[in-house]
Amino acid sequence: MDTLKRAVTTIPDFPRIGVQFRDITSLLEDPLAFALACEQLAEPFADAAIDKVVAIEARGFAFGGAVALSLGAGMVMARKPGKLPREVISQTYQLEYGQDSLNIHADAVQPGERVLIVDDLIATGGTVLAAADLLARLGAKTVAAAFVISLPGLGGVAELQARQIQVHNLLEYEGE
Repeated sequence: MDTLKRAVTTIPDFPRIGVQFRDITSLLEDPLAFALACEQLAEPFADAAIDKVVAIEARGFAFGGAVALSLGAGMVMARKPGKLPREVISQTYQLEYGQDSLNIHADAVQPGERVLIVDDLIATGGTVLAAADLLARLGAKTVAAAFVISLPGLGGVAELQARQIQVHNLLEYEGE
């Protein structure tokens, strides 16, 4: 984990004073750290019979594709409105100051499929909970959610666990 932790750059006071922003773009730029992160995100699910990996826009795409390939699963993109060309289903979720929506193609996941959600970071959990809601509406089973970074103090991990969704993260930063 030291390799991964060293590869993540911390930007103080971004996007506002008091926030310690954990920037994974430096991890993506390091081929060893990027490969290690992808391997470690996929490893716990090697025998979980995952049918699809749902990757959340945008940084989740970088990890989701590699994890899907490793697991022999398809990859589904969860995107902001207006970005997907076929029929979509949408889920609105709360932000700190307002709302946003997440979309997936209506035919991307089939009832009964086992799904792993992948993103770079979990904080409050709004986006990943919206993805889990979309999957439930399509009749899929969210097996787990995997993240490079977890900020458990912001409540998202607890929200997922309360819904019986297993959480796997590589790095954890307390008090952020």
